[in-house]
Amino acid sequence: MKSVIYHAFSQKEADELDVQHSGVQQAEAFVRAFLRRSMPHMSRQAREDQLQRKAVVLEYFTRRKRKEKKRKSRGLSARQRRELRLFDIKPEQQSLFLPLHELWKQYIRDLCNGLKPDTQPQMIQAKLLKADLHGAIISVTKSKCPSYVGVTGILLQETKHVFKIVTQEDRLKVIPKLNCVFTVEIDGFVSYIYGSKFQLRSSERSAKKFKAKGTIDL
Repeated sequence: MKSVIYHAFSQKEADELDVQHSGVQQAEAFVRAFLRRSMPHMSRQAREDQLQRKAVVLEYFTRRKRKEKKRKSRGLSARQRRELRLFDIKPEQQSLFLPLHELWKQYIRDLCNGLKPDTQPQMIQAKLLKADLHGAIISVTKSKCPSYVGVTGILLQETKHVFKIVTQEDRLKVIPKLNCVFTVEIDGFVSYIYGSKFQLRSSERSAKKFKAKGTIDL
């Protein structure tokens, strides 16, 4: 026995149930009116062409989310760093740098593959010019300012234009590189640094090509 799941209302059933029987024309008219309201920008012919070829996707406009630009975090400017005094060395911290000098000596020995008596001084000079000098003991041997001559201490900070060193008297000295000649001594080897040709940041010196022959000019 076959059961009927669905069938269209006959005119007699529609009258008995008091349901308005819609004909084919009424259904087509409803569909056309619905499509005309849903797609007002399309012509009638274009809508019919769409119905014959493929399913109709009703227009639905979505709001595009604006992409928020990621702001790159900017570091402090040089002026802000000076105002905050980030690189100032406090007096109570100046006596803590003797171990730094011992670490620097070991760093240079490793850099030069051991400082032996037969090591070429030119090789040591070339290595020191590109090495990190923080922790080295440097001395001012020549200067156009006589008060700088003879100042010796451990280098605590190097900038593009100055050396900041702490002396044996635990005093912080700021020595300009310009018009000064410095010496660096380690294990009996003495190297000369002409400050006027050395006005670079320590991070920039590793890529700098120094001339093999130095100059006697301050």
